[in-house]
Amino acid sequence: MNPVFNQFLNIQFPNDISMTIKREDLIHPFVSGNKFRKLKYNLLQAKAENKTTLLTFGGAFSNHIAAVAYAGKEKGFKTIGIIRGDELLDKIEENPTLKFAQENGMQFEFVSREEYRLKSEASFIEKLKDKFGDFYLVPEGGTNELAVKGCEEILTNEDSSFNYVCCAVGTGGTISGLINSALPNQKILGFPALKGDFLTDEIRIFAKKDNWNLISDYHFGGYGKINLELIEFINAFFEENKVPLDPIYTGKMVFGVIDLIHKNYFPAHSKILLIHTGGLQGIDGMNIKLKQKKLPILKTND
Repeated sequence: MNPVFNQFLNIQFPNDISMTIKREDLIHPFVSGNKFRKLKYNLLQAKAENKTTLLTFGGAFSNHIAAVAYAGKEKGFKTIGIIRGDELLDKIEENPTLKFAQENGMQFEFVSREEYRLKSEASFIEKLKDKFGDFYLVPEGGTNELAVKGCEEILTNEDSSFNYVCCAVGTGGTISGLINSALPNQKILGFPALKGDFLTDEIRIFAKKDNWNLISDYHFGGYGKINLELIEFINAFFEENKVPLDPIYTGKMVFGVIDLIHKNYFPAHSKILLIHTGGLQGIDGMNIKLKQKKLPILKTND
């Protein structure tokens, strides 16, 4: 685990508003950001239960799949990934995320999108146990009580001066941890990467306070969707601040926060902390798609 640090962003905002980004993306070279936090206590629990195999779920460019594959190898587990989309079976070599996971020992089971929707049902899990034997189940996106416990460690004493803490939201685990560990003077703002209002109920399963809001205006059309405006924003942000942003989660969140500042959403003198949840491994796959669409690619280095 590498030390995480808060990087002040030297951007001039109206109303004396300041912005800092917590570089969780630097916590580990391959298991970055919230994936490291979510897996920490799940891997300890798997060891405590004497499990030797981790099984989890994800899509074609899933940060979670890549993280479980590497973390599993690092900690001595076999790993199995149930992958959404049976058309991907013969496209592993073309997919940087799946190729990385396979190179780190993950065994794949490709299922149709219809079958994938059954991933939480007991009968589906039993079928997987019949096929693969005993395993420790890590949910899609990694969110469970142990994941939330890990995410409660993101905020530290040095973050006490911030009024607002902002993060991207996928399955709700990261924001739940932030909500639970926030101080009374802090408001947590979540920026969902998916369309739909179901996340509020998911977060309430784990969150113990009411110090939070979801802002659902910055998903750019839904999960994995991206347009020229977002590409240009992410690239300009990197040029100016030397902080790479992923286009699925953190890039959309940062875009949203800066847009809200200019729309006077935040009171004067607000101190805003952005949580960089990692996810940079997915950029290679996204750039393949952007080239196919003849759009500019995302920059991650000079």
